[in-house]
Amino acid sequence: MTIGPQSTPNKTIEPRRALEALRNGVPNRDAVRVLGCDQDEVEMRFRDQLAALVPAMVRDECAPGLLVSGDFGTGKSHVLEHLQHLALSNNFVCSRVVVSKETPLHDLSKVFKAAIETAELPDRTGPAMSEIALKLRPDSAKYSSFFKWVHSAQSGLGPMFPATLKLYESLKSDGEILEEITNFWSGEPLPLARVRLGLRQIGESSSYSVKAIKLSDLAPQRFSFFSRLVVGAGYAGWVILIDEAELIGRYTILQRGKSYAQLACLLGHVPGAGFPGTAVVATITDDFGIKVLGEKGDLESVGIRLRSKGKDDSALLAARAEIGMRIIDRERTVLSPPVKASLLSTYTKLKRVHAEAYGWDPPEVWEEKYGPPRRMRSHVRRWIAEWDLHRLYPGSQPEIEENELHVDYSEDEAFEGSDDSHELLESEA
Repeated sequence: MTIGPQSTPNKTIEPRRALEALRNGVPNRDAVRVLGCDQDEVEMRFRDQLAALVPAMVRDECAPGLLVSGDFGTGKSHVLEHLQHLALSNNFVCSRVVVSKETPLHDLSKVFKAAIETAELPDRTGPAMSEIALKLRPDSAKYSSFFKWVHSAQSGLGPMFPATLKLYESLKSDGEILEEITNFWSGEPLPLARVRLGLRQIGESSSYSVKAIKLSDLAPQRFSFFSRLVVGAGYAGWVILIDEAELIGRYTILQRGKSYAQLACLLGHVPGAGFPGTAVVATITDDFGIKVLGEKGDLESVGIRLRSKGKDDSALLAARAEIGMRIIDRERTVLSPPVKASLLSTYTKLKRVHAEAYGWDPPEVWEEKYGPPRRMRSHVRRWIAEWDLHRLYPGSQPEIEENELHVDYSEDEAFEGSDDSHELLESEA
């Protein structure tokens, strides 16, 4: 049998994918791979965060999170893409959550579901929860430690979690119940009758007293469970990257207060309210403190407004919201602005990528001065646009106009989502 010559992959695909992402201002993995990341302080702090994760989890504490700020177009999303690559290469499960109308930051249930849906594993593809569950080995030391924690009072988990873990371990031949259990761990409802039936099957009905639970209580338990589950399956921990936290500014005041409180908890700044085993990084715009905390008056009014309800839980929420606002106001890690050396380095890399993508020799479009200082995204898109025009229209002298974009912080109830935090899970009742 004669074997013909193997075809070589098209070497233009990766550079073209990178350029297309950069044209649209939405960096993907290819773009980050070719350009790298020159935010050394952010990377150093992130690596320290990862190193502190497991020792902190052993103490049932959180590794302090990281809030990164930068102006629109300065590369926040690019940095998160780089951090995701670092996390995956260091055996961490990594989730990317973009704050939006569908995923308001104050709704922890929706944040969790978004985190599970976007979770990536360093060694497997497919739905993250199912793949992680398949890696559980009851005879391993990590699983044994996880199992004991889930069944301990220290975990703070309701009986649904130890019960479903026991069922998952015991009913390996029942694919239907295994899928229902992993769906429950992923944020879906699971009828109590189904769990009780399974417990009777394995002779454990008297060992677990499962009952209905509020969504507001269930969401943090799911975070805690999953952060330990990934370690029990052999991963180093769970990294959650939260992008566009500035959309908090579009909520009404009460929901902004809830979001500040949630941010403080996610970043591990509220003892006993965070999620040991998770490393959280969030991004926010540079002017949020001025425009929202200052001009909207949140620093002064949010705590007062929450406490005015006169309830203990409102006072607790207000205290946490003030911690979140303090983090935004004083404890951000600010992205370094582009300097000439980093601009030249990026320009050189981009020119090489454009040449590889289209098999040509791009002309020099570098200028020492472009007028007023520009953000890195503006430089990148201008260079690519000029090369595109020179390639498509040889001999042309392109003139490119730029418009300044500003973040809109005006209140919009559509960004708040529905508040179902006090509803019971009917299918579990």
